[in-house]
Amino acid sequence: MSWRVVVISSRAKLEYKLGYLVIRYTEDVRKVFLPDISVLLIENTGCSITAALLQKLWENKTCIIFCDDKRNPGAQLMPYYGSHDTSIKVAKQISWTESAKSKIWARIVKEKIYRQYTCLYQFNRKTSEKLFDYIDEIEDGDKTNREGHAAKVYFNSLFGLDFSRTQDNFINASLNYGYSIILSAICREIVSIGCITQIGIFHKNRFNEFNLGCDLMEPFRPIVDNYVAKSRITDELNSERKLELVNLLNSDVRITGIKTSLLNALSIYVKSVIDALEKEDEQLIKFIDYEF
Repeated sequence: MSWRVVVISSRAKLEYKLGYLVIRYTEDVRKVFLPDISVLLIENTGCSITAALLQKLWENKTCIIFCDDKRNPGAQLMPYYGSHDTSIKVAKQISWTESAKSKIWARIVKEKIYRQYTCLYQFNRKTSEKLFDYIDEIEDGDKTNREGHAAKVYFNSLFGLDFSRTQDNFINASLNYGYSIILSAICREIVSIGCITQIGIFHKNRFNEFNLGCDLMEPFRPIVDNYVAKSRITDELNSERKLELVNLLNSDVRITGIKTSLLNALSIYVKSVIDALEKEDEQLIKFIDYEF
């Protein structure tokens, strides 16, 4: 199972040779065994990469993320076919019933709000109890939008009453960066199974290529929120902080009673959600247990 997160932050030439990713810097050459790489983040726009390497990476189902000139994730390379039976998986995905999607979305929202509750509880925020009450009020499909109500209480409690997710500030820049890294890892798992990311269960934005990924990543946003709140970010999102956000994928978590990294656990979680949708049973979802 792949486990390495490789970040290229300096100008370099990337190529493939005998099973290895070869990174040629001006005064140094490094090699990484290709099957070990789960995520390749190319942060520097001065990098060049060979087509042969790209082919080997997508064959290996490596998550490849390209950053823009501000070093923020801007694009992700996704293979056309992540599985030998992709056409069957997509046909099943299209036929997911509204009833199943409604129940599973409600279960995902419950897990998300519970994780938000535990995050606030860690910071001794009194409003955490209000979020706990929202969990019991969630209906199928979250028709009463408990997720939205919880989000307002949650972010104001965590970052202050003047904070809004629409603001252009360093806190939101850090949150968005961390979210995009986890989203990319989840989308990699979705494609590896044979599904497509465009068709979601709740998110249905015609301009969003990652609707399903956005659905499935909701319970993991508090991991990023907690990091940002603890860091007390008041200045620019620098390279060191970005690496720390990327490294959240290596956080220790538990799933099905087993301790592993978040990156590895996402594979089990995503597959369980797809199984739950196909069998119309939200109890099949294997959520990831993590502590702050």
